[in-house]
Amino acid sequence: MKKRMLSLLFVLVFSFVRADEGMWLLYMLGDQVYNDMVKMGLKLNKEQLYSLNKPSVKDAIVIFGGGCTGEIVSREGLLFTNHHCGYSAIAAASSVDNNYLRDGFYAKTRAEEISAPSLSVQFLVRIEDVTKEVEDALKGLSGAERATKLQSISNEIVKRTTDGSDLEARVAPFFRNNQYLLFVYQRYRDVRLVGTPPESIGKFGGDTDNWEWPRHTGDFAVFRVYMSKDGKATAYAPDNVPYKPKYYLNVSTKGVKENDYAMIFGYPGSTNRYETSLGVKIKTEIENPAIVNLRDVRLKLMFEQMKKSDAVRLQLASSYAAIANYWKFFDGEAQQLLKYDVFGQKRAAEEKFIQWAKGKADYENVFAEYEKAYKAWWPYAKHRIYMNEGILGSPLATYAASWQALENALTRETPSTDEIARVTESLKRTRTMFLQNENKASDEQILAATCRMYYHDIESAQHPAEFYTRLRTGYGDLSDEATYKKFAAEVFSKTMVFDDARWDAFMAKPDVAALRADPAYAYVSAFVKNFNTRFTPTFTEFTHRNNDLSRLYLKGVREMNPGKTMYPDANFTMRLSYGSVKPYRPRDAVSYDYVCTMKGVLEKYKPGDYEFDLPKELLEAARKNDFGTYKDARTNDLVVNFITTNDITGGNSGSPVLNGNGELIGLAFDGNYEALSHKIAFDKDFNRTICVDIRYVLWCIDKLGGAKHIVDELTLK
Repeated sequence: MKKRMLSLLFVLVFSFVRADEGMWLLYMLGDQVYNDMVKMGLKLNKEQLYSLNKPSVKDAIVIFGGGCTGEIVSREGLLFTNHHCGYSAIAAASSVDNNYLRDGFYAKTRAEEISAPSLSVQFLVRIEDVTKEVEDALKGLSGAERATKLQSISNEIVKRTTDGSDLEARVAPFFRNNQYLLFVYQRYRDVRLVGTPPESIGKFGGDTDNWEWPRHTGDFAVFRVYMSKDGKATAYAPDNVPYKPKYYLNVSTKGVKENDYAMIFGYPGSTNRYETSLGVKIKTEIENPAIVNLRDVRLKLMFEQMKKSDAVRLQLASSYAAIANYWKFFDGEAQQLLKYDVFGQKRAAEEKFIQWAKGKADYENVFAEYEKAYKAWWPYAKHRIYMNEGILGSPLATYAASWQALENALTRETPSTDEIARVTESLKRTRTMFLQNENKASDEQILAATCRMYYHDIESAQHPAEFYTRLRTGYGDLSDEATYKKFAAEVFSKTMVFDDARWDAFMAKPDVAALRADPAYAYVSAFVKNFNTRFTPTFTEFTHRNNDLSRLYLKGVREMNPGKTMYPDANFTMRLSYGSVKPYRPRDAVSYDYVCTMKGVLEKYKPGDYEFDLPKELLEAARKNDFGTYKDARTNDLVVNFITTNDITGGNSGSPVLNGNGELIGLAFDGNYEALSHKIAFDKDFNRTICVDIRYVLWCIDKLGGAKHIVDELTLK
């Protein structure tokens, strides 16, 4: 046991941690961090935060869907998360006649709750340190060989852990593959929509206000988790009953004031705080500008169609929201990295490491090798972005690219009829989903625009040369936008994917020549094959080399800085962050309060505007100052959003914001523009987490939604 505890304490041995910085692993919460939390206002002991033997806060926190956080808030399995986390499920439940995305929805009874078959939630059961077993298996390995063996040993551990049970598990690496932990989960697949505000509340401010403070968004949605009558985690069934939680969160209606303690539990997706200066440079000079440029074009073309009808808006809503959310992030991240000279800060730290590493065989060549790796990959970095965000930014192109599995099956030396049958069945299923979501009008324009951008922005030596030769011969001048529009129109009119008769005939008797002749497949496969053949090996080599060097660099940093407190990068495992409610001054003569109120909502209101319109019911209640018990005493208004200094990132969306007693005071849903470098560098002065105040959530449910029965189900403090 003593040996195991020493291994666990590795996580807290060192780091360059500053006040409020850190995404901490709960079961490894050291005394230094816990005592700091207590000094700031925490009233709970460690076991109340995380325990394997008793109910604790961690038992109320779930992975919601594939990339958000949710929290259980009643003894009947009621769950709160963000509106944008439930967005796809809300859109899927909607129709033109019952447009819950536009109009909102609250179930009056359990029978009215709407099944969300695309959703599931996962509860964390336990965590185990498996570092020794994994490292023993990886001893002496590097590069691709190490990656392959890591996958193999991880699969063995997961299989051993989950065999004979309905549990799920994964082995997660920490500190750049210097430590490995096993996370065991229980997944519940019957999740139902209970309530959602109209999009005009849940997404108020839209892309304009995204990542901005002040903010006035009611970003919440309500779901319920169900289980079988005998307590099992089963799929949807009409006779399932509400989940009986080990622990659920009480709700505080006291409100927040400056310097109040704030604690956030959740599943932050990814950070890269130990990135090198070279990684920062390639991000700011190549990757982020390319992503922003390509997403900007796609969003504009989608939005042109969404404005035309509710049906198209519903059809594209989820895709548009997903693309838009990080379009602004990538732009802001690059700007903040440059503004605060994160490259220079990283380089200064690396120079100290280089000096320390002299004469140490394991570490003295780390940065010389880094330089070689980046130099080899640099010429192709933009090309990779233009493949993923450009060529494959067209939904048709992305779907057609999946046909490559069929070409591979058909062209084997000895084709397998079983394999061909499996692939064709899969393509039939995915075609159905593709057609449901496909908006041909916007997609055709996206394909034309991204094909043109690729031609102009990527070095001609890297092009699929034969494709552009054919394009010039058959369609016209490659500098003319009309050439690409003419080509795209022909792709969409002649591909078999939109023609049921041709598709069915091909699926009944798949043929390589017919597959290769399809204009959609011919288009995308020209680019995919070009990149995979010529540049993927270089990227793979770069990735493996970078991983090996990063592991070695961080190991060296630990030896160089013994005794420093450290937290691991986010990797979608449960974390805790702590901070306080605080205002900030982003620039000269500008000072931001720590709360936003209904007064600001009304000031932003623009009748009929896509982003700033408001429901009639909200306007009437707000203008009458009808806030009841949810009114804030300090502002004499309804607080809508507030900010804290907590350290979060994507994946924390929907995370509970708790006070010192562990009571729910809000839902985290965004960060601020001034600190968008947070994935790579935490800013101790400007970093803020934007949270929807729980009193606004309750007011929307109660006063606007007429669903006081939902509020009555909560335990209010």
